[in-house]
Amino acid sequence: MHTQAQISTPSAQPSVWQSYASIVLLLGGIIVGSAIGFIFGAKVESFKFIGDIFLNLLFTAIIPLVFFTIASSIANLQRNERLGKLFGLVSLVFLMTVIVSGLVMYVVMLCFPIADDNSLRAMASQALLDNPNASLHQASTSITQVLTVNDFFELMARKNMLALILVSLMVGFATLRAGEKGQAFAQFLNSGNEVMKQLLAMIMTLAPLGLGAYFAYQVGVFGPQLLGVYLHPLALYYVACTVYFFVGFSAYAYLAAGRLGFQHFWRNNLTPSLTAVGTCSSIATIPANLNAAEILHIPPHIRNIVIPLGAPIHKDGSSMSSIIKLALLFAMFGKDFSAPSLFLAIMGITIIVSVVEGGIPNGGYIGEVFAITVFGFPMEQALPVAMVIGTLVDPIATLLNANGDLVSAMMVTRLAEGKDWLKKALSTP
Repeated sequence: MHTQAQISTPSAQPSVWQSYASIVLLLGGIIVGSAIGFIFGAKVESFKFIGDIFLNLLFTAIIPLVFFTIASSIANLQRNERLGKLFGLVSLVFLMTVIVSGLVMYVVMLCFPIADDNSLRAMASQALLDNPNASLHQASTSITQVLTVNDFFELMARKNMLALILVSLMVGFATLRAGEKGQAFAQFLNSGNEVMKQLLAMIMTLAPLGLGAYFAYQVGVFGPQLLGVYLHPLALYYVACTVYFFVGFSAYAYLAAGRLGFQHFWRNNLTPSLTAVGTCSSIATIPANLNAAEILHIPPHIRNIVIPLGAPIHKDGSSMSSIIKLALLFAMFGKDFSAPSLFLAIMGITIIVSVVEGGIPNGGYIGEVFAITVFGFPMEQALPVAMVIGTLVDPIATLLNANGDLVSAMMVTRLAEGKDWLKKALSTP
């Protein structure tokens, strides 16, 4: 991982190959894997275990990394810092970008509405539910389940990521409150944070092979479905997300630090973007985002809070996917998606679902059940369609979710440190 001294000192600049070797290898693995999936189709499913091994190693290390990153960051803050203001700024930026992304997708669906398709209804009635635990009972109890656990060891499960973050914040604040007596524990948190970052660096050396196998599986197994009845909504979604990714994120980066912010953001977000698309997981992208945020000179007390906190609760892509799912279900069951009276309900559900959905591959079943229940769609028909759409849009949705955390960290820095924060950081030796 680069240090600020290495970045700002010309003599310490790495060679072109040193700078781009990991990216070239990652791209090579993804391209080769995609080609294998396209050529051999579903036969590549037998290679999926390679990608699963990589992801399992990655997820095993992610949980302690999130704990040590957040807890150590809070513990190292000075007690006179305005923590409340920082969290307020983070909440403001997260909410703003989620609303903007949802509005963009809503306008797209109004301009290019999805027509009623009987084949979709037939597919919905025949689809099998892969998640037997998705139920109305779960939807009614999801708030408690998402925010808390009833045993310490359950914090180690990825499904309880929000509960882990809540406890990590509390541990950090408790260490801060302990003052001098808590310094030894604060040092332990700092050491644990560094050890977990090194472990992640070791695991990421397997990324070209692991992500290559994962891409082969996605292209080989799910690719043919893109040519079916989902083509229209999927095309709208991918085009809208692509435009939002380049135009919207460029605007955010410019607002955060002007032209300098625009240039540095696009110069340093390729690895996080590829990791997000390859893993379909915002949580798995945390290490790449933290590294990019450090290179972008985002202060540690901001990047170590915004990025781990944003992974499970800040989801521009999920906001947009919620809109497309609802539009498709409205078309299936002959309801008017453009009715003005439903606008606030649609946007409200979109915000809630974006927060509820966890940062795991093909997640969000609880959020889908919640949305379907609120609008009164038949669960047996609506849930399979929402699940299929959720799976097919997962790569680019995760790209927006994860990369949105990085650009949000820049905007929080702009609000907390002033408009010239990046210029000052780059001029400091």
